[in-house]
Amino acid sequence: MKKEIKRCEWCTGSDIEKAYHDDEWGVPLHDDQKLFEFLILEGAQAGLSWVTVLKKRDHYRKVFDQFDPSRVAEYSNEKIEQLLLDPGIIRNRLKVSSAVSNAHLFLDVQSEFGSFDRYIWQFTEGKAIQNKWRSMSEIPANTAESDAMCKDLKKRGFRFVGTTICYAFMQATGMVNDHTAECYRYSELC
Repeated sequence: MKKEIKRCEWCTGSDIEKAYHDDEWGVPLHDDQKLFEFLILEGAQAGLSWVTVLKKRDHYRKVFDQFDPSRVAEYSNEKIEQLLLDPGIIRNRLKVSSAVSNAHLFLDVQSEFGSFDRYIWQFTEGKAIQNKWRSMSEIPANTAESDAMCKDLKKRGFRFVGTTICYAFMQATGMVNDHTAECYRYSELC
């Protein structure tokens, strides 16, 4: 008899969630372009389910130039209007325009710190925080680290970077290991 693999409860609803959980969620990420992607997608997710974003992610990559911040920063008002007509993304004017303004700010941070990676990982002192939750109900929506990240990003002018969004970003990019202790990925990422 094949042994059932234990996973975090949140990912069992669909194959796309399961694949994301197994391959990406919680893996420490240090590539600036991928960090920009998660920054934009986490902001787009605000008020929606993450599976909604996952289903649209490939199309987002296509229409947002693979999340190249230099290219997104150049988007004109005409390009924003074009994006707002595209049913393959979340068509919220504030979220789409914030992606463009956040791209400018992202490039500023890269200039100041040498990379966005160097900047963003300072909030966890350059290493992943290893939590050991027994159930999803124990996982907080925000922490002191996500509060500090939110405050600094907002001070720099970033939008759609509330503390809950920042914590989700930290979870997605492996700044925190929030796989539950019984999940097979937990020990793989410790």
